[in-house]
Amino acid sequence: MLSKADPIFVPPHPPRGAGPVAVWRGFFGERARTAIHGWSREAFRIGHMKRKVLGFTVHIPLEPDAIQRVLLDNEANYAKPDIVKRLLAPTIGSGLLSADGPLWRAQRQIVAANFTPPAVKESIPAFAHAARAAMAEWRDDEQRDMATEATATTMRIIAETLFAGDARLTSRQAMAHIAAALEGVSEARLQAMLGLPRMPWSRKGWAGHRGQKFLRRTLAEVVADRRGGEGADDFLGRLIRALGERFPAAQAESLAVDNAATFFLAGHETTANALSWALFLLSEQPQLQAEAAAEARAALAAGTEEALPEAVPLLRRILEETLRLYPPAPRIDREALGPDRLGEAEIEKGDIVSIWPWLVHRHESLWDAPDRFDPDNFLPERKAGRHRFQYIPFGGGPRLCVGARFATSEALVILASWLADWHFAPVPGHKVVTSGMVTLRPRGGLPLRITRRNP
Repeated sequence: MLSKADPIFVPPHPPRGAGPVAVWRGFFGERARTAIHGWSREAFRIGHMKRKVLGFTVHIPLEPDAIQRVLLDNEANYAKPDIVKRLLAPTIGSGLLSADGPLWRAQRQIVAANFTPPAVKESIPAFAHAARAAMAEWRDDEQRDMATEATATTMRIIAETLFAGDARLTSRQAMAHIAAALEGVSEARLQAMLGLPRMPWSRKGWAGHRGQKFLRRTLAEVVADRRGGEGADDFLGRLIRALGERFPAAQAESLAVDNAATFFLAGHETTANALSWALFLLSEQPQLQAEAAAEARAALAAGTEEALPEAVPLLRRILEETLRLYPPAPRIDREALGPDRLGEAEIEKGDIVSIWPWLVHRHESLWDAPDRFDPDNFLPERKAGRHRFQYIPFGGGPRLCVGARFATSEALVILASWLADWHFAPVPGHKVVTSGMVTLRPRGGLPLRITRRNP
C-alpha cells in the first residue's frame, strides 16, 4: 500500500479553463509547443468531443468502449491519418509506426520476434550494465539533470541491444541531433495540416531538419555496413535479413532504415521520459522513495538481474502510475476509412478520431482523484475491475506497442539500480513544467539533487 508518511501529492499540470479553447490557439504560443496545454475542465468530464480543425472533422472519444471500438473491435476501419504520415515521413518513412495494411502486418511480424519474453530477458543484463555505467559518473551531493542522464542511458541501451553498440548512435553529436529532430515536429505540424511543403522557418525548425538528416544518414550508413557483412546477429541484422526475404532489394533497404529510425527514436525517448517523470514523482515523495529503494536493494541482493522486473511490485506500481499521469504519447490519431458510430457520435469517412491518453488517464468518471499521484491505483484488486481501454499508455488492440515489455523491464531495472544506491531530491526553486508535442518531457530537463544512500 502507498506510504502514509508522505502527504498527498498532486503534480502540477497545465491550467484548465472553464470552456473549450479556440482552435486557432493550437498553432500559436504554449499550445503550439505543448500538446496537453489548454484543455478545459470540461474535457476531463464529458464522454465525447467533436471539433472542426482547418477543415478536418475531429472526434475525441473519452469513453473506454468507444476507444476499444477504434483500436480493437473495428480497428480495420481506422488507419493512420495521411497528415500524420506526412509529418513522420522525413524521419521514419514507412516503418512500423507509420505503415498500414499488409505493409504494417509484414513488418509487425518481423519485428515482434525480437521482443518476445525470452528476447527481453536476454537484454536485462544490458539494462543493468547501462544503469551502472551512468552511476559511475555521479558524485555524492551534486545536482544532476536526470532527464539528460535518462536519455543517455536509454540511448546506450538501444544502441547496445538493437544495434550492436554502434558508437555512431551514442555520441554527444547524435544525442543533440536526435533531440532536435523530435523538437522540430511542432513546427512541421502546422505545415502538414495546411498542406504546405515542409520546410523549416525558425531556428528550432532548422535544427530539427538537420537532426532528421543526421539520423537518416547515419542509420543508412549503419544499414549499409550490415548489408556488407559487418556487425552482430542482433535486432538490426535479423531485421535486414527478414526484410530482404520479403521485399525487393531497394524497398528492403529503405524499410530497414525506416525501422531503424523508428526503434532508435521510440526505443529510447519514451522510456527516458518515463524514467524522468518517475524520478520527479519520487523526489517529491521521500518516504515512498525510501520504500521503493529498500525493495530494490532487497531484490538486487536476493536474485539475478534477469529476475529483477518481477521482484519489485511496488516499483512496478509506481511506474504504472507514472505512465498514467505522463503517458509516453499524449495522443493517438486515426482516420476513418468508412462510416461508423461511436456511442451517440456518427463518424463519416475521412473524419479524424483522436484518442488522448492524457485525457482518458485523468478523466473524472474513470479515476478517483485523477490528478493525484497514487500508485495504489495499480494494486491488483483495483486493476481487476477496470476497463482495459481506460489505461492505454502503450496504445491497444493489434497496434499495441510491440516494445512495451522491453520498455517496462528496462525502466524497472534502471530505476531499481539507481534507487538502490542514490537518493533523489528536488532542487529548491526549480519548477517542473510539462512540454512536448510528440512525447511529454520536463521542459529544460529535470535537475535533481543526488546523494548516496547509506550502505
